[in-house]
Amino acid sequence: MSYDWLIYSLLSAILAAFVAVFGKIGLKDVDPTLATTVRAGIMFSSLLLIALSLGKFNNFSQLNNKAIVFIFISGLAGALSWLFYFFALKNGQASKVAAIDRLSLVFVFLFSLAVLGEKLEIKTLLGIILMAVGAIIISL
Repeated sequence: MSYDWLIYSLLSAILAAFVAVFGKIGLKDVDPTLATTVRAGIMFSSLLLIALSLGKFNNFSQLNNKAIVFIFISGLAGALSWLFYFFALKNGQASKVAAIDRLSLVFVFLFSLAVLGEKLEIKTLLGIILMAVGAIIISL
């Protein structure tokens, strides 16, 4: 059994913590929309270099119409999520904003049940409840 997903998930969580802390510092005297736009440009440039260096542009044939539509929707949702996150960081404490932002985990579980048809187990339901309660407690 491969645990690559776990390593990538942990790296993502650690780096997301840097987003909250360094983003809060960077937003001190900067408009959140401008900051989000600059951040998106940096992300685009970084990912472009990574994709080019790994030869990933040879795989464009994988992009069918359905994939393009859902990647577009995901990108739009991500852009709005970043923008709202930076608005929240500008005005709130990083730890509280991050806690509420992580309620996205609860929404992922709910949306994956409805859209992807994933099954809900008792342990998953308990985890969802604990995450939601924990995020609310931290943010109070």
